[in-house]
Amino acid sequence: MKNLILKLQIWKDTRGQDLIEYALMAGFVAVAAGAIMPNVATSISTIFSKISSVMSGAANTGS
Repeated sequence: MKNLILKLQIWKDTRGQDLIEYALMAGFVAVAAGAIMPNVATSISTIFSKISSVMSGAANTGS
């Protein structure tokens, strides 16, 4: 019975959901801006490359 209650509590837990939604929305806006304005696409690509390198560096440092 405890196991079932624990599973239901985890299912209801929505902490962090808003942050993920905002990040997805920002990504969609960036992709749309890149599609509409080709000159912006290179800037967006550079920004995502920098974010990717920082994230992989943080992942390697944290291990």
